[in-house]
Amino acid sequence: MAYRKFSADKIFDGYSFLDDGNILITDEEGVIQSIVTEREAGDDVEQFKGILSPGFINCHGHLELSHMKGLLKEGTGLVQFVLDVVEQRHFPEEEIIKAIEKAEDEMLLNGIVAAGDICNNVLTIPQKTKGRIYYHNFIEASGFSPQIAQPRFERSVGVFREYAKNYSIPVESNSIVPHAPYSVADELWDLVINFPGNHLFTIHNQETAGENEWFMNKCGELTTLYEKMNIDVSFFKASGKSSLQTYLPKFLNNQSLILVHNVHTSENDILFAKRTTHNGQLFWCLCPNANQYITGQLPNIDMLMKHDCAIVLGTDSLASNHQLSILEEIKTIQQHFPHIEIEKMLRWATSNGAKALQLDALLGSFEKGKRPGIILIEPVYASIKRLA
Repeated sequence: MAYRKFSADKIFDGYSFLDDGNILITDEEGVIQSIVTEREAGDDVEQFKGILSPGFINCHGHLELSHMKGLLKEGTGLVQFVLDVVEQRHFPEEEIIKAIEKAEDEMLLNGIVAAGDICNNVLTIPQKTKGRIYYHNFIEASGFSPQIAQPRFERSVGVFREYAKNYSIPVESNSIVPHAPYSVADELWDLVINFPGNHLFTIHNQETAGENEWFMNKCGELTTLYEKMNIDVSFFKASGKSSLQTYLPKFLNNQSLILVHNVHTSENDILFAKRTTHNGQLFWCLCPNANQYITGQLPNIDMLMKHDCAIVLGTDSLASNHQLSILEEIKTIQQHFPHIEIEKMLRWATSNGAKALQLDALLGSFEKGKRPGIILIEPVYASIKRLA
């Protein structure tokens, strides 16, 4: 068997930086064989400047919105952003499919090997069946009016079945998920939660202050969203609790969840989440560049770290980001939270992300038998180069 041997200024194995003088060994297919000392490695070691890392995991994206790059204004706030997406997302199918292909190319160039992708239609299927990136397809369900719960759910099931055709065990790579707490009726929640095989979920969580105001007091900016979308909310009664504390108990004990955005998550919410969920089943996804694009705000990352939350990273969509790059998300965090060590953020981008998408048997770390991809983060975090 032929081997490749990699050396760099630093090697990050998915968990921590290795001591100097270690060599990463793979087979020709990129499957990890071992990590050895320079003496044990022998000749033919490839030397690189920068950091060797497992491929990045993008835990939240919307590939189907890639054609909207540069279309929407920045800083409009969430309500106007949602209205703009709904109004402007319809393009000729050929343009959408070309943009999807280009966006996946961009993710690959930026060292992304797996993605949790939000799906409202089947347009990403042709690209995904090429098998260049591992995907977990999160088929989104939304509908705040109780009377439309059943037809909306049936539509999501129809999309799920189209994705399922491409997988031998469909539920391992596909889920039906709630869009956001403010866009899913209780009746639709019940259908989604109890869909057979549904075990991995994601939800847009507390992206705007208005989300909590709505659940606490039935007021705030979301009233504008419902009015402009002609949604009758007369049936809704405020819980008097935050958004997260209202919906989190709906999930079953055997279900895992990726909370996305978390910009307006309080310390009490975090403590509540830790009491309500089983250890290892809850992940907190940060998409800082999208937050900057839409509202100009960022989550309290220090507070998430204080409570040992399992943090992962996402890019969101090209409708709310200038690029699909986990490295650029890390740079934004570094800019606003300069005290957070690069080692910690790389862990979020690799092993944590792989666990969140339940792909850690294959990806996320340099462990024997895995094929996580090997990327080189070039000096001063200038760019990414794929090595395997």
